[in-house]
Parts: sequence; structure tokens; C-alpha cells
Amino acid sequence: MKTKLSLLTLGVLLASAVTAFAAPDPNFHIYLCFGQSNMEGGGTMNESDKTVDKRFQVMADFDNPARDWKFGQWYDAVPPLTKGVRGITMMDYFGRTMVANLPEKYRVGVIKLAVSGTRIELWDEDSFRGYLSGPLLNGDWKIAAANKYDNDPYKYLIKMAKLAQKDGVIRGILIHQGESNFEDKDWPKKVKKIYDDIIRDLSLNPKDVALLAGEVVNADQKGDKANANVIMKDLPGVLPNSYVISSAGVPCNSDHLHFTADGQREMGRRYAVSMLKVLGYEAKLPKEPYVKVPAASPVPAAAPAAPAAKPTA
Repeated sequence: MKTKLSLLTLGVLLASAVTAFAAPDPNFHIYLCFGQSNMEGGGTMNESDKTVDKRFQVMADFDNPARDWKFGQWYDAVPPLTKGVRGITMMDYFGRTMVANLPEKYRVGVIKLAVSGTRIELWDEDSFRGYLSGPLLNGDWKIAAANKYDNDPYKYLIKMAKLAQKDGVIRGILIHQGESNFEDKDWPKKVKKIYDDIIRDLSLNPKDVALLAGEVVNADQKGDKANANVIMKDLPGVLPNSYVISSAGVPCNSDHLHFTADGQREMGRRYAVSMLKVLGYEAKLPKEPYVKVPAASPVPAAAPAAPAAKPTA
């Protein structure tokens, strides 16, 4: 009898060990998202924004007793996605569009960090300390905002990503940053350096991990930092497997820096359309974009040339 009990106990222990060390779910696709204020978001939330497919998940960036969320655990991606922000972000509508167009077996999870008003250097593990203490930073509040991530935003991102890798597979890195580097022609190289660091530190295969960078408010909306988009176009030439997400026609607030709530929705949809294409899927939902971009006016046909005057005798 004791032998049977011992075998039963051993079986239970082995089953528990298998569960504890189960392989990550290859159908749970995880996306690392970081940047500055437009990535942080906070657009006005509609009642419909509070309903979300359970296949779209977010990892809690901090303990949040008000929502009963604990750092590092997955939750239904009901906005706001992060503790310090109210309202919706483009990543809400990235995830919603992804699960709406992927087969039912797939889930999507996002990890989202952002620090308003900061340069891309903040996410470079080798230079962020010099940046935070140097003359390029204007405002102590930015230092406090960066320091909420255990005084090291990049390392905090990697810490969350390593937790996520126990549950799924990282398929993409999404950034929305550039307003603070709008005159920096080295921005593409700096993004590549950060991408390469992430790939190395998470032991990823770059062929399997796309990087998507969203344009800032476009020149067609009188974007205050639209020159960043000119520089951003060079990114795919510097970083293979990277894609630039157009902001053409996406409306902004009166500051000409931040997208409206519908602009956030539309940018999220555009990120997803691009990522779905990378994965081999076509985005059919939603049937209409969140922003209706007017078609370009047709160029009027040239008036026919007047007949040549007959020569006079």
C-alpha cells in the first residue's frame, strides 16, 4: 500500500514539475512596445473601448491594487494598458486588430513602456545615464518619469520580456519615438543598436522578430516634428526586417504633436496591418479605418491648346 501511495505521490510531483516548466506557447505572440508620449497615449475612451477579446492580453507593468493587477502577470487588455496612463493608446488597437484577423488559435500579448518627452538615447543601455545627466535633457520631471522603471528603462523592458518568454514567443518590437530626435540623422542607427541589444539579451533570432516604427504627426497635419518622418524613411535601409508605419492623414491635437483618440486607433490599426502582412495574413477587420483619409483630388486635365491663328496675307 505504501508503495502505491509513493508512486502516486511521485506521479503528482512529476505532473506538477511538467506544468511548472511547460514550454512557451508558440501560438502566444508577444510584442515589446516602447517610445515617448504617443506610445504612452491616453486618448479619450469610449464605452466600446472597454470590451476586448480575451485573446488580447497585456502584461502588468507595475502592481496596481486598484485593478488587482500584479507586476509581470497577464490580464485581458482592457484599457488603460499601463498603470500611469488613463485612456486608450495605439497599442490597444494594434492588439485588437491583430486578434480580429489572426486564426482563433493565436493570442497576442503586449508589453508597453513609455517616457514622454525623451530621446531614443533613453532606451540605449550604454548611453542612457549620460543622456539623463547631460545637457540634452530639459526638465527634471523627465528624469523622474524615466526612473520609475527601476532607474533603467531598457533593463526594465528586458526584465518584463524575459518573464513573457516563459509564456509565449516574441514576434515583434514596436516603437513610437522620434519627436525628440526630429533633427537627428543618426536616429536609424541608434534604433538598430537598441534592436540588436534586445535580440542579443533575449537570445532571439532577428529573422523572426520584426521592428515596426510609427511615424510622428505627419506634415499633412502640420506636424511640429514632421522632419522626423524624413529621417525615419532611412530605417529599413539600416535595419533589415524593419518597417515604417505611415501617419499620412492621421489627425492630431491642436499641439500638432499628439494624435487624437481616433488618430491613436488608426495608428494602432496601421501597425497591425503591417505586422499581419509580415506574418502572411491580410487585415480584413475592421472593414473601415478609424480615420477616413480623403482621396487625393484628381489633377484637372489641361485645357486644349488654342488653334493657331491663320497667317494673314
